[in-house]
Amino acid sequence: MRPLADASRSDLKDIRLVLTDMDDTLTFQGRLAAETYAALERLEAAGVRVIPVTAAPAGWCDQMVRMWPVTAVIGENGGFCFVREGSEIARHFWRDVDVREGHSLRLAHIAATVLKQHPSLAISEDQPFRLTSLAISRPSNHAVAQSIVRAFEEAGANATLNAIWAVAWLGGYDKIKAARKFVPISTGLDVDLDRDSIVFVGDSANDAPMFTHFPKAAGVSTITEHIADIPNLPTWVTRGPGGAGFVEVAEAILSARTASPAHIAKAH
Repeated sequence: MRPLADASRSDLKDIRLVLTDMDDTLTFQGRLAAETYAALERLEAAGVRVIPVTAAPAGWCDQMVRMWPVTAVIGENGGFCFVREGSEIARHFWRDVDVREGHSLRLAHIAATVLKQHPSLAISEDQPFRLTSLAISRPSNHAVAQSIVRAFEEAGANATLNAIWAVAWLGGYDKIKAARKFVPISTGLDVDLDRDSIVFVGDSANDAPMFTHFPKAAGVSTITEHIADIPNLPTWVTRGPGGAGFVEVAEAILSARTASPAHIAKAH
């Protein structure tokens, strides 16, 4: 990883979309700072769309897409995308409702088995607000957290770790597969054909598919806590942790656009 400060204007001047993790990327220690929210507003005002791509539950994602300056939210690691359409919210899911209900029952059964192996752990308190995944609050012991992921995988589920949860789901998707499906619906962009116009920002293991796909990817400095779990690291790393690092990315994009001759010409 190179310092974000080493990114050139040509790397960032044509960015049209920022895809970003949320926990410990937009937030830090569970809080969203005013400066980070302001950075989202500044990107939106400059014509740069932002879509959080997060493991967060549907309840959180509904609030984000309604109240934050974002175009859409891809939630529960790719199970759905909520898109703002004027004053309305359009909801798109990876699978239809009958399949989702079956998946929920199967995940609950797998989780019961996993928790018998780890009786000190519990289903996350936000589970009632999930529609396509199951989360266990991430234990502080890294080896135990990894063993939870392996247990879900051995039972046929997808699973990953982020800063807050061990998250499991069924369906074979991940963040990049979900972005490939939902970004065209919400923005008209193609994450393969237009990837040079897209920046991804993240920090943990469930962001690994995005780091692999996007050459213009940045890890906020909290990524250093998760390097052992990330097979392909992003191109850049910020100085600041969490939301402070996201602000650095936003400022770098906005500075590059301001300095661009094309944008100066348009201003006149």
